[in-house]
Amino acid sequence: MLRVLLVMVLVVATASCAAEGLGGIGQVAVIDRDTGVALPLHRHRGEYWVVGVPGERYAIEVRNRLGGRLLAVASVDGVNVVSGETAAWDQAGYVLDPGEHYQISGWRKSDSDVAAFTFTSLPNSYAVRTGRPANVGVIGVALFREQPPRPYVEPQARLSDGPLAAVRRPWSPPIAAEAALPPTAASPAATEAGASGAVGAAQRAAQPPFPSVAPDLTLGTGHGEREYSWVSHTQFARLQPQPNELIRIHYDSLDNLVAMGIIRRPPPGYPQPPAAEPFPGSSSHQYVPDPPG
Repeated sequence: MLRVLLVMVLVVATASCAAEGLGGIGQVAVIDRDTGVALPLHRHRGEYWVVGVPGERYAIEVRNRLGGRLLAVASVDGVNVVSGETAAWDQAGYVLDPGEHYQISGWRKSDSDVAAFTFTSLPNSYAVRTGRPANVGVIGVALFREQPPRPYVEPQARLSDGPLAAVRRPWSPPIAAEAALPPTAASPAATEAGASGAVGAAQRAAQPPFPSVAPDLTLGTGHGEREYSWVSHTQFARLQPQPNELIRIHYDSLDNLVAMGIIRRPPPGYPQPPAAEPFPGSSSHQYVPDPPG
């Protein structure tokens, strides 16, 4: 059964540094919050990586490059950062006005606060603590254009018993755009995404880990300290069910990337990304729930 997505999160413009990022309709960068500098991107075979430092706070900066509003549905380690659901495209996200930029700095806990994103050990990551370890190490941002409002059309004239007369009704504003609908379970987009997710999970289960990677050095994203971060709510009608642009950034510790023989000191190298999926599924929470324990 179709479920109407009624509410998105409307961000408040905040000052942040300009950063080189990925994307066309929107730019996405990973920001070191202690320095305010974008983490360098390392590209390999169409995928991008950043190096994380355990204990370091980071943010996902999204910049709207359109002349209209833009919806950014963001995930970390395969978990929606607003709701805590196993991430899927049809979930809540952040709505940015034309030219606006915003730093997503943590797991949203309410309209007024978040739990900060921190690079941490794998067992302490939010995804592992909530029983979802399969996609740790990937940041995803699905970007959506907005539907234009429906124009108001003046009714046509009609014949009557007398002279030709225009049929008019009291003026009304343009019809508001409808709330966004997710793809149906039987739609090609949903079927293809589900099949891709299942195949990806099977491939990851069958693949041995990198022999030179130390599991105790593998990074995830923790559920950090609470911080003030205010948002309001708005409706957003997506132009299409699938993202207009999908951005994926992988991360891990420098030691692991060096141990794999991918990054040199110096210069930085280009790692082989695992087949982690940033939007593997969905659930039904409004905001991100606390991890167990």
